[in-house]
Order: sequence, then structure tokens, then C-alpha cells
Amino acid sequence: MPDLWPFPVRQPVSEVLEWNTDTLITEAAEQRIALRTDPRSILTYTHLLDGTGLARAAELARAWALDEWILPLWHLARPATAPIDVADLTVFVDTSEGTFEAPGQAVIAADGGEANYVEFSAVLPDRLELGEPAGVSLAHPIVAPVGIGILTRPVEIDRRRQGLGTVTARFTLQDALAIPVSSYPTHLGLHVLTDPAVLRQPLAESIAQSVEYIDNGFGPIVIEPVLTHVQRRSTITLVDRGTARWARRRWLHALRGRQRAFWLPTWGRELVLQAPVTSSATSLVIAGTADPGVWIGRHVMFEIASGPVFREITDAAYDALGIRLAIAAPGKSIPATTPVHLLTKVRLDTDRIELEHFGNRSEFAASLIEIPG
Repeated sequence: MPDLWPFPVRQPVSEVLEWNTDTLITEAAEQRIALRTDPRSILTYTHLLDGTGLARAAELARAWALDEWILPLWHLARPATAPIDVADLTVFVDTSEGTFEAPGQAVIAADGGEANYVEFSAVLPDRLELGEPAGVSLAHPIVAPVGIGILTRPVEIDRRRQGLGTVTARFTLQDALAIPVSSYPTHLGLHVLTDPAVLRQPLAESIAQSVEYIDNGFGPIVIEPVLTHVQRRSTITLVDRGTARWARRRWLHALRGRQRAFWLPTWGRELVLQAPVTSSATSLVIAGTADPGVWIGRHVMFEIASGPVFREITDAAYDALGIRLAIAAPGKSIPATTPVHLLTKVRLDTDRIELEHFGNRSEFAASLIEIPG
């Protein structure tokens, strides 16, 4: 049995998810092959410890530096719904997020205290059934799943003053969590990122087409396209709280890094409805902001309170009120004040996602690139 790395963690917990995707790009398409379907998870823990804790961490790292460790996954911890007594065989905790699988292991701890290892034989929606008594009494416990990891960098100890210091340890997990299928809405078989990005800084975005400039030195410069489609590149920052943190993790695992595409709403004002759209209507009228031909083949999202509606624009023509776009009947009545967003098919432009887990939220930034429709 590997040893437990028991120390209470200091926020934030840094987590890196790494995939490995082979991307083959042609002029009009691309093929993406997942060489690693489950991501490698790299966790960086920082611990604020007293003199005894510093000495203990140093000796553990010295004695078992090459061994596997049982790691509390503190970023997935949940508060227990009832106190725990020494003789208890039941730990009451919400297990709906699916991070526990029976038979298995977990840790229980008081907030700010060391982890106590327990084994459970059954997982129910509101509790874990333990194989042996809990062994500790905790008034306000938290419960976290565990993973098996190895040290991938030296353990760093920073002694701030006598009897107090920080320990930083980085682990790579050897096993992957069993993640359920993402629950995001889909359009044409691809997930739609229906929550807007958080503005942490000016949003970086570029729109261009890959070309080669041919200059023979005797005349004009000739532009030769490398790709047949225009590419939009952007960077988004997403912040999640509560149950949305687990939904985001499921979505990230479903993407498999750069392999799988998804729809990204522009959240812009490109389309402004000029009249309401009935549930059986097969067209809508928008303000005339561009030539009608540019809208054919584009996809849109109607942001309705009862749930978004996604449609493809199949035709476009000038209308007395602007431009009339042909779509399949939306099946819902759409008021004229409804926000309408263009959908762009994108994928992650990286196989490495760095997440920061705080007590009340998780956040990360990711670079995206548009792909052929």
C-alpha cells in the first residue's frame, strides 16, 4: 500500500491536464488523432506547516521519493453533511458528482487538518459506507477522493521563520478519474459552450487566412492561400462555482485536448432581430449589416430563457426590413428582443490546460482556433 501524503493544502491547488493529439492539416480540412484519450493530471500542492510538519514532510520525501503516493484530491473535496464519530461506519456526503467508485478509498479531514485515510465498500447518493470505523471524530469534516501519484519534481521547502514554512510538491497521477459524459447542450453532434467568457483582461482575438506571399522581385507581390478558410483565434477565461465546476471538468475531458471540436457563440451583435419569430416560422429578419451571401451556411444560437435554440441558415435575401434568413422552424416563439449569436466551430489550440482551484471557484484560460466547417 503506498504511503499517504496527508498534509492540508493551501489554496489555490494548481492542476494541469495534458493530452497528446496528432493534428494533420490539409488545405480544406484537418484530421485530429488522440494519442492519449485520458489526460495526465499534474497537481501542485502548497502546504503551510509548522516546524514538526516541515521535518515530517522532509523525511517522507527523503525516504519514499521514488515510490507511489496516495494523494488526497483536495480540489474535489466536498463538505460532509453530518459530523463523524470514531465508531461511525457511514460518512454522509453528497456523492452525485461521481468522484467516488466502490470499493474505493477516500480521506476525511477537518478544515485545515491532516487527511485521515478510510476505505469504503458502497457509494450511495448521500453517503459512503465504510469497511471499518472512521477512527476519528470530526465536527465539520470534509471528504475527498484519492488518487495514486508520483513525485515529478523535487519537494521544495521554504523556511520563512523558525517553526514555520511552506512545502511545495508536484505529483503526476498514475490513474485517471472515471468522468461521466458531458451534459452541455449539443448542435449537430458537437457541444455548445453556452456560458460566456469572463473578462479578466482585453479579450485577444485575431481573424486571418493563412497565405504565402510570392515576390519574384520584378513585379507585384502575389498572394497564394495556404488554407481555404478564414481562421479566428481567441483566448477565453472561464470561472466556475458550485456544481458548474464538475460540469466544466466533464466537458474538458470530453474534448480530449485538441481532438474534438465544439461550437463557440460570438456573444456579439452581428444579428439583431427586426420582428418576432413564431415557433413554426421558417425564416427571420435581421438588420442589414452585410451582404446576404455571407450568412448562408452560418449557424446561430437564440438565447432563450427556457433553453437555447440552434439553427443553420440555409438561405438569405434582402427584405424590406433588412435581410431575411431561412432556417428550420425553431419550435419555440422567439421575441424580437432575443439575443442572437453566431456559432463558430472551434477547438482547443493546446493540449495543456492549467486550472486554479480555490475554495469557492475554479478558473482557467484557453486558446481556441476556428476549424473548417
